[in-house]
Amino acid sequence: MPATMTATLADERTGESEIELAGARLVLDPAGALWWPAERALIVADLHLEKGSSFAARGVPLPPYDTRATLSLLAHLVARWNPRTLIALGDSFHDRGGAARLGEEERVSLAALAQGRDMVWIAGNHDPEPMPGIGGRHAGELTLGPLTLRHEPAEGRVRESGAGEIAGHFHPVARVVVRGRSLRRRCFATDGRRLVMPALGAYAGGLNIRHAALAGLFGGAFDAHLVGAARTYRIAHHACLPDR
Repeated sequence: MPATMTATLADERTGESEIELAGARLVLDPAGALWWPAERALIVADLHLEKGSSFAARGVPLPPYDTRATLSLLAHLVARWNPRTLIALGDSFHDRGGAARLGEEERVSLAALAQGRDMVWIAGNHDPEPMPGIGGRHAGELTLGPLTLRHEPAEGRVRESGAGEIAGHFHPVARVVVRGRSLRRRCFATDGRRLVMPALGAYAGGLNIRHAALAGLFGGAFDAHLVGAARTYRIAHHACLPDR
């Protein structure tokens, strides 16, 4: 890795990174969320709530604390940005029965998140229909200004029409080597027209941005913005490594 790239990853300055997407100014929160100041909108993707209980029902034991951890992180983000609109880009629940398995504490947490704001649940492939008892409103996709927000990126490249897209679904991660040590971190992936968000869920896995399914969405050069403890780190996709 070039020395300048190593220095960037070693930099521990606190702060968020700003990017422009189809003319909209957006802020990348180092927790893996997106803040849109002009719309006062906080956007998150792939919460996969109740994944632990879903696996447990199939005989795969996982600690049943993923929903609580994910909602705690989401509450932190809401307190930080105080959004007018909170948008979850699909696969908010790991399966169609996820909402029915929520505990009382988690239901209270969800109600608090929706209090006093527009809560929008975008349909995902894991949760395509509205979930009962979680508040907010359900939508297949949402268009705000020059951007369309959906779960799965649209077929093909986003054309030079002035429009842009924010999506989830792929759980992008990037792998880099810093000072001889391999790091694999969640990331935002964007070419300035399309942005694919990292998964926020505690038990969500990730797909390497060098994988054809992800790299093919951009059809050319794009950047990974790696999620760090205190900031994000911008690295060109070709400088990231495929998984072994």
